Amino acid sequence: MAKLIFSNIGEELELEDGSPLAESCEEAGVPFACTEGICGTCIVEVVEGGENLSEPSQAEIDFLGETGTARERMACQCKINQGFVKITF
Repeated sequence: MAKLIFSNIGEELELEDGSPLAESCEEAGVPFACTEGICGTCIVEVVEGGENLSEPSQAEIDFLGETGTARERMACQCKINQGFVKITF
């Protein structure tokens, strides 16, 4: 089981390894509009554990740039592979 931690609201969720972040983030209050990696409304800051997320999608790279995905990710495009990830929004 993986753990998703929302540092700004103090909430922690256990997710199956390989789970998309979208639903959990939306329920926690991350805004979503298109869910296709085009609009950027669901950008979250990765505080810790970014290595436990899936590789950035082409949509994320196009929107955030190659270096931008180190600290920011689009919640609609990410999956948590294992371990824990701490984010803020």
